[in-house]
Amino acid sequence: MSVRIALLRGINVGGKNKIKMADLREALISIGLSDVQTYIQSGNILFTSDEDEAALRQRIEQQIDKVFGLSIRVIMRTADEMRAIASSCPFTEKQIADAAASAQGEYLYVSMMHEEPTLEQIEKLRTFESEEETFGSTGRNLYLLFNQSVRNSKLAVKADKLGGHTTVRNWNTVNKLVALADAMEKGV
Repeated sequence: MSVRIALLRGINVGGKNKIKMADLREALISIGLSDVQTYIQSGNILFTSDEDEAALRQRIEQQIDKVFGLSIRVIMRTADEMRAIASSCPFTEKQIADAAASAQGEYLYVSMMHEEPTLEQIEKLRTFESEEETFGSTGRNLYLLFNQSVRNSKLAVKADKLGGHTTVRNWNTVNKLVALADAMEKGV
């Protein structure tokens, strides 16, 4: 069985779409997912399954709607895909250090999308880059680097509207999900 990661968009943010993680775990166990665990309150779920991504996503979305009455989009990644995200950051150590020194809060994020954006979409997004905010793209993932703050970022807003479904996680969360997936695979 493969370790999978389901990333829910827009739950427990600003008092909206509240779901307790213990209740979410139980709901997903009840549809046959194995080894279900969650990480923080923003909808990061790790589990094992050999089921097809599209089928899993649909079953999870339907279960959340049925149990919690919420229409929540789910982005799926395998443990290998999450490791690739963590190891493929397109920014240099200097760019990251400069952002860390000047940013107000978190500065490095990954926007994980259901579908890979087109070259045209990427080029259009480039028009919103500045010295304060930039991005890199690999497959279905956008890496967003902010030298100030993600708040009021035109780039972040436009990245979210590339088309298809997307959800964003900060760099610390990405790396924690990799560590949790590694531990699951090792049976720890």
